[in-house]
Amino acid sequence: MALPFYPLVFMNFLFAATTLCLARPSRLTAGATVVAAVVWIFGNGPLEGHILWRLNSSHGLTVSDLLSVLALGVAIWGFREAGAWKPGAQRRRRLLNRRY
Repeated sequence: MALPFYPLVFMNFLFAATTLCLARPSRLTAGATVVAAVVWIFGNGPLEGHILWRLNSSHGLTVSDLLSVLALGVAIWGFREAGAWKPGAQRRRRLLNRRY
């Protein structure tokens, strides 16, 4: 009975972080989404689903691994919306605020 408890906790963490990143994109929420996606890859054991592509007899890409790919896409979007890849723009904005 306790077997799917932790994977369900990890899945809820993934959904909550992704939803928060979509609602309020920032560096913090995008980082939390990346952490949740990585935790989900390693903690999704009994909830994996069908194997889509086999690497070998014991490893492969499953349906639930696609949730991590989707979450990483949302995190990249969140980083872009937060301006994490534009450090010069952040610096210029601070300089303009100090001058005025």
